[in-house]
Parts: sequence; C-alpha cells; structure tokens
Amino acid sequence: MPNPKWRFSKTRTRKRRTHDKLTAPQLSTCSNCGAAVLYHHVCPECGYYRGKQAIEMTPNA
Repeated sequence: MPNPKWRFSKTRTRKRRTHDKLTAPQLSTCSNCGAAVLYHHVCPECGYYRGKQAIEMTPNA
C-alpha cells in the first residue's frame, strides 16, 4: 500500500475542516398559538400551517 510522502500541515487540515460544523435549526413562531416551529412544518402544538388548520389535534389526557 502506498503511504503519503509527507504529513499535511495543521493549517491545511483545519482549512479543509472549516465546513464540517453543525448549524442550529431555523425556528419561527406559530401565528396561531405562538409556539416555536420549524420552517415549512405544521405546528406540533395546535396543528396549524400558514394560518390554516392542517391536522386535527387531539388533547393528551
């Protein structure tokens, strides 16, 4: 098996890894109940999406 002729410098390795990072999810507030919601998703609290009832929510009791 061939081996590398020289090691990569720390700078070169770190430049390659600058894009390997996590980003926080983008949250918005529900226009109906004010809960935090992911963009382009139905609100898990009330079931509304873009001001309209998307799914029927049942009370958890």
